[in-house]
Amino acid sequence: MHAVRLHAFGPPENLVHERTTDPRPGPGQVRIAVAAAGVHLLDTALRAGHRGPAPELPALPTIPGREVAGVVDALGDGVAPLWLGRRVVAHLGFAPGGYAELAVTDVDRVHDIPGNLDAAEAVAMIGTGRTALGIAQFADLGPDAVAVVPAAAGGIGTLLVQHARGGGATVIGLAGGPAKTARVQANGADLALDYLDPTWPDKARAHLGGRAATVVLDGVGGTVAREAVALLGPGGRHLVFGWSGAGIADGSPYLVDGVSEVVAGPALLARTGGPNPLRTLELRALAEAAAGRLTPALTRYPLAAAAEAHRALENRRTTGKVVLEP
Repeated sequence: MHAVRLHAFGPPENLVHERTTDPRPGPGQVRIAVAAAGVHLLDTALRAGHRGPAPELPALPTIPGREVAGVVDALGDGVAPLWLGRRVVAHLGFAPGGYAELAVTDVDRVHDIPGNLDAAEAVAMIGTGRTALGIAQFADLGPDAVAVVPAAAGGIGTLLVQHARGGGATVIGLAGGPAKTARVQANGADLALDYLDPTWPDKARAHLGGRAATVVLDGVGGTVAREAVALLGPGGRHLVFGWSGAGIADGSPYLVDGVSEVVAGPALLARTGGPNPLRTLELRALAEAAAGRLTPALTRYPLAAAAEAHRALENRRTTGKVVLEP
């Protein structure tokens, strides 16, 4: 098969599209002929040699990527024959292997793809979608809510805007540059503002006409977060799930005592509850997309252009979820 492999930590150019050995599924595993593989900001950090929230750096050489969708083409021992030939999507956890024509994972990680979703949409929902719905659990996004969403043109931000608008909330979406701002407006935000414009907070206040924000759904951090938090009224909440504005490797969130709450990782899982909270959120995300209530934004690249995809993601030239297609 062809795959994208990393032989040395470093810049995007270190991602090499090359031939390698086909993986074989072990007991309890399936092999997926990959039609789409997700690219995550964490992938760029690991590629550069920064562990970020991952438990450890991968052993080299490695095939990056943790989200895949396609068709099951081989089964390991103990897997029911009914899985063969099914369209599926899976999050591989912290195990690498997604940037490839073939990927192996445990069968209990696999979900059927709803018939009205393509592979790239399913990949977006299995990772980004589950995270967005997990974050939304912490916020009251009903008709009385006023939500500010930094990075509203990103994968998570796009879905948070849709989810909040679906609940009747007023949504102010922030993005960098006029092209991304236009996408946020088209996505349904009541007001889309360019956070590179230093007057954006004044425009937000003018739009609200004396109302205060009730929640900031923040994956950016830094100056943008500080200005967004200043829009909150008494009792307003600042929900932090990342700080891409400062970089995942050595970033700096903006946190305010009594206002900010980090809602990523263990907190998100605890709020979801149940024996398998990640799987619960994955199923919920796929169902929301299948019902048309959530529609992921996508930036697609050929598998061989993985280095270009990493470079674009790091330089904020992408919109929505970045996906590689063999």
